[in-house]
Amino acid sequence: MLHDRLLVKLDQEGSERRSASGIVIPATAALGKRLAWADVVAAGPNVRQVSVGDRVLFDPEDRSEVEVSGQDYLLLRERDVHAVARPDDAGHDVGLYL
Repeated sequence: MLHDRLLVKLDQEGSERRSASGIVIPATAALGKRLAWADVVAAGPNVRQVSVGDRVLFDPEDRSEVEVSGQDYLLLRERDVHAVARPDDAGHDVGLYL
């Protein structure tokens, strides 16, 4: 990876959602602007606040898709990331850092 680029793998759990009553809402449903989560696979040398293994929140409209070794990934700039979630050292679930 070069400069401030991030290679991320899109979170497949976020593709479908359920309403409070249990109705499945497909990913293709237009609900306005919705951000997506992805896992960081690689980071460029100038990335300062995101590490490999972190989960990032980003706008899916600001992305570039790439295929590497048969796997689909997204290419982002660090400035396009809205939030970073990294595992807590104490063994708890994910902690969110805005």
